[in-house]
Amino acid sequence: MERERSKFQRCGLLVRNLFIAILAYASVVEIVHIYQTGSMSPFSKAPPKAPAIPEGSLSGGVNWRLRPETLVKDINDSYLGARPHVDTYANYTRLIQACRGSATGLEKMRNVYDCLAYLTSNEKDYFFLPDQPPSKSSVNYPSVEGALKPSRKSIGECPGPVQLYHTYWTGPSTWRVELFVKSYLYTQNLACSRLYIWLDSDSHPTAVSDMMKDPGFQRFLPLVARGDITLKAWNFPSRIPLPKGTVAQDPLYASLLNSGGLGEPNSKGETYVGDGVVIQKDGSEWIVLTERQMTFLPVAVSDAVRFIVLHLYGGVYLDMDILLLRDLRPLILTPDHNFAERWAVHSHPGDFNTAVLSLNANSSLSSYLVRGGVRMGFNFHPRILGRMAWKDGRVEELAMFETGLFDPIWGEFNWGREGRCTVPCFKDYGVAFIGTRDIIKDEWQSYDGPQLPLKEKLSGTQTELRPRSAENDQKSGMRRKLNRRQIQSETTRTKGADGTYGGRDYHILDDKYPPNNRTMENFFRGAWSYHIHNQWAKHPQPNSWFDVIERAQDGFFRGERTNPYGERWEGPEVRPYDRWLEFD
Repeated sequence: MERERSKFQRCGLLVRNLFIAILAYASVVEIVHIYQTGSMSPFSKAPPKAPAIPEGSLSGGVNWRLRPETLVKDINDSYLGARPHVDTYANYTRLIQACRGSATGLEKMRNVYDCLAYLTSNEKDYFFLPDQPPSKSSVNYPSVEGALKPSRKSIGECPGPVQLYHTYWTGPSTWRVELFVKSYLYTQNLACSRLYIWLDSDSHPTAVSDMMKDPGFQRFLPLVARGDITLKAWNFPSRIPLPKGTVAQDPLYASLLNSGGLGEPNSKGETYVGDGVVIQKDGSEWIVLTERQMTFLPVAVSDAVRFIVLHLYGGVYLDMDILLLRDLRPLILTPDHNFAERWAVHSHPGDFNTAVLSLNANSSLSSYLVRGGVRMGFNFHPRILGRMAWKDGRVEELAMFETGLFDPIWGEFNWGREGRCTVPCFKDYGVAFIGTRDIIKDEWQSYDGPQLPLKEKLSGTQTELRPRSAENDQKSGMRRKLNRRQIQSETTRTKGADGTYGGRDYHILDDKYPPNNRTMENFFRGAWSYHIHNQWAKHPQPNSWFDVIERAQDGFFRGERTNPYGERWEGPEVRPYDRWLEFD
């Protein structure tokens, strides 16, 4: 009998070891796949290898200095129209119902195209001016008409409450820090906004001074001096204040308080309640972390930072891989501006994602979430805290916006989309970096707008924006073939008369990264942001979507172009993006 049992034990051990080996192999394969493609999708492919570049040329086989920036004749930079009034509130109920449907049915959750169409065309439905405008709430606010506008040296005056924007970073400045900061400067109401960049000073005590000297960040030092940006040292606090009445409002703590089970105060006059919560001698309530707890701080520091910072300061937290596309002020000016977004297309009401998170400072909800993270062993993962709030009956206090508002392709990435694809149609997070010809399949399959006016000299090279019908798609394909022959027979070369790179001409058919008709007007129109989802080491290829965004921003900071609200840059000089020589 013992021999039979031993035999079964050996078989079980063999099966277990085989399972572990298979799991380890699959993990290694997935890591290599993500490294090669920049995506978790099993259908994504590594970018094709660049062809050999002819001698005497640069960037994609052509003289890049002669490459046209775009095929579009007149780019519409001010596609969002006038910026919302400084007192504008957003109606959360309208936004949620239009993009989600009912709370139980979630009928619209997976249809992101319709959500973006609503956000684009129905601002009058979800924006409103309150009866008691914030600009009138204090005699210290200047009038809307009389407030000083931003200038080269001054950030200007806000005729209302100033809103705080927070983000967290560790290490030196990179292109991604630049992209985030420039998208903030490009889209937000700067006189009424302040950006706090929290730097990991627990691991790097000199993080703030190092960033001020960082060559990549020095382009923003004039904005630091003007007051737009503040570098803040993040040190995990050992004491976190709570709003008065926290103990009495918590059912567990209240029962201890009413039954007299809290015990006697210590020598400092502090009464320990539980989960690190103490009541001071003066009646104030705090979370006090022990030295032992401080040695086991959360591995995912940024998960904790966002909840604690918003509890202390309020405002909105944004991950550094968020690209801002619209003014967030109407969302965060609303009095109870507690919101996050849904985790992909998960149906559970507690499955939050907090890449974009907003909380009122020192509120009952913010203190509850911070206490919950501490109670969970310093686990501040949004889905953990979301499930906790759902279990405790508090989940409805944190509005859950759908992914269309902040991360419009997440459902596509998780095979959860219903209805039409977005504009542009992305099936993978990595394609926004790619500028090679015809690499993004069906990029414009959902575009219904008119053809953009094209530059006459290059008009025969573009047919990307096209109607959604098989007949028209077939005609578009025929036009592409005809146009390529036409280009080869006509004079479409730009002479390298300056003699650079051997005087090589520019010919669009030789260009690996040719100009195209991508403009920010058609980059997830209606969404407040686009979530890049990590990919920290990647750089944008010439004429990729991110390259188009870079040029729009740099043109704005040079004073040559407007932002999406038709405004000109009135601030200090901002150095443009660097070129990536890896694509030469």
